[in-house]
Amino acid sequence: MSRSVTLAVNGRTDIGQVREENEDSITWYNHPEHPFAYVVVADGMGGYSGGALASRIAVQTLSLQFSQLLTPTFLACSPDQQKLMIQAAVRNGIHKANHSIIEAKAENPNFAHMGTTLVLVVQWGDQLTVAHVGDSRAYLWSLRGLVQLTRDHSVVQEMIDSGAMSEEEARTSNVRNHITRALGVHDDVEPELMTYRIAESALLMLCSDGLTEYFDNPDIQHVLATHRPALECCYRFIDEANHKGGRDNISVGIMEVSFTARPSYEAPLSVPAGTGEDTTVRRNQPGRT
Repeated sequence: MSRSVTLAVNGRTDIGQVREENEDSITWYNHPEHPFAYVVVADGMGGYSGGALASRIAVQTLSLQFSQLLTPTFLACSPDQQKLMIQAAVRNGIHKANHSIIEAKAENPNFAHMGTTLVLVVQWGDQLTVAHVGDSRAYLWSLRGLVQLTRDHSVVQEMIDSGAMSEEEARTSNVRNHITRALGVHDDVEPELMTYRIAESALLMLCSDGLTEYFDNPDIQHVLATHRPALECCYRFIDEANHKGGRDNISVGIMEVSFTARPSYEAPLSVPAGTGEDTTVRRNQPGRT
């Protein structure tokens, strides 16, 4: 069946209730003519304005990389070729950002400990590419429920995987903020990257750990399933996180993927799914940093 894909994006970052500086950065974009959109969220670390600089370098580098993607050559390629080109752009952008952060550290001793997490989604038609480094996360919500698309690169996630800690214990652990992978730490950084085919209307949500400190997956599913307009979920998430304490900076990006015709039954991802309801399609909004 021939289907038309409509994309809409929105995002917000907030300093929270405790921190003196917002070290998070976020950018998003929706192409006015082609079914192409992306969201990038970075959570900086390092103090002395270093974290803010590192996260800003990351989102600006990826934004520039993606702005050069939709060339006539790309548009003439097959879907499989386009998938590989998008994956290459993601990897190249992440490696460029990593090197730029390391160079900035070398130029200023105050930035010696800076780095950043990174999570991004790129949607091209019905192709979804997801990449991350660190503990900022990406989720997908559809009629089938919520799927967490990323797995934290963190000490507590390793402890959960080994059975040494429960997910509930991890949320209050003293080492919950200790990540095992980040940009700007080593000369080489290896992102986790996957591409999926989206076969039905869905919401994608990206966030820094300032949100997941207060929202577990059932909480996130409830908001995405019930709050409308869908793109304004980012405002509700941040407002509620601030109401619960806002101990960290909070960033949330939302992408809405809609189809004009209902496709034949097929699972959108080769991962377990849940339940839920969706009722709306939102307008496009321009991206910003």
